[in-house]
Amino acid sequence: MDQIAILIPTLNAGKRWKDLLKSIDKQEISIKKKIIIDSGSVDNTTLLAEENGFEVLKINKSDFDHGYARQLLAEAAADCDILIYLTQDCILKGEFSIANLVKSFDDPSVGLAYGRQLPHTGAKVLETHARLFNYSSKSRLKQLSDKSELGIKTASCSNSFAAYRRIALEAVGGFQKHTIFAEDVIVGGQMLLKEWKIAYVAESEVYHSHDYTVKEEFKRYFDIGVFHSTNKWLLDEFGSAGGEGFRYLKSELKYVLKHNLLVFPKMCMTIGAKFMGYKLGMMHHSLNHNLIKAFSMHRKYWDKK
Repeated sequence: MDQIAILIPTLNAGKRWKDLLKSIDKQEISIKKKIIIDSGSVDNTTLLAEENGFEVLKINKSDFDHGYARQLLAEAAADCDILIYLTQDCILKGEFSIANLVKSFDDPSVGLAYGRQLPHTGAKVLETHARLFNYSSKSRLKQLSDKSELGIKTASCSNSFAAYRRIALEAVGGFQKHTIFAEDVIVGGQMLLKEWKIAYVAESEVYHSHDYTVKEEFKRYFDIGVFHSTNKWLLDEFGSAGGEGFRYLKSELKYVLKHNLLVFPKMCMTIGAKFMGYKLGMMHHSLNHNLIKAFSMHRKYWDKK
C-alpha cells in the first residue's frame, strides 16, 4: 500500500489555516506523514500545525522560493510514495478529497494528479468565474500527444492541490530551484516528456480562490511573462494555449453580464492589466532592476538574481 505524505509551505497562514487543518483531519485515508516548511511565521501557524500532528521544518524567509521549499519537503518525506502538496489558503471540500486524488495512481502511467479548485464561500464574481472556467467538472487524463489540442495547458496543474508519484518526481530531478513560480508546470512538462501522464481529478475538490485587485493581476501576469520567457522550452515544446485566452474573455463577459454587470469596469481594467503585465514580463530583460521589482508579485525572487 502506498505511503502518503501531506506537504505544505507556510508563512503566517492566516484565517483559513484552522479550516484547512480540520479538513485534513477528516480525510478518510491513512496519512503517514504531515509536514510543513515555514519561512518565518510570527503568528500561530507552526503552533497549530504541531497541535495537529505536523512536523515543522523551518527556513529563512530570504531562502524561500517555490521550487526549493517543495523539494525540501519531498526530501523530508523520503519514505513516502505519494506526495500531496497543498497551499495554506485552501480547504479540502470533503472527506474523500485526498482519497479520490490518490486513486488516480492506480494507473501506473500517472506521475502527477491534481484536483478541482472551487471558489471559496462568498467569493466574488471574477474569482468565481476563474475557478469555474479553469477547473471543469469533467476529469481528464493528459499525455504528451495532447499538446496539439491543449498546447501549454497540457502541462498545467496546480500545487495548491496536487499529488506526485515519488519515482516520477525523482525521474525528472525533483522541483527546480529558483523559479519565480509555476514549479508544478515545469515538473508537469518534464514528466510528459518522459512519457508519464497527468491526471486532472474533478471528483477531488478543494476550495481555493483569490480576489485579486487590478494591480495584483498586473503583477501576477508580469510574473507569468517572466516565467514563460525564462522557461522558453515549455512554449517551444508545447506551444501556446491557442485560443484559450479569447474563450476565457467570452466566458467571463457572459458570466459578468449574467451575475453582476457592475463588475464590468473592473473586468475591462483587469483584461488590460493582464495583457500589459504579461508583455512586460516577457521583455523583462530590457527593464531595469528597480522597475522589475516594482512590477513583480514575487519581489524576493529578484533579490537572488
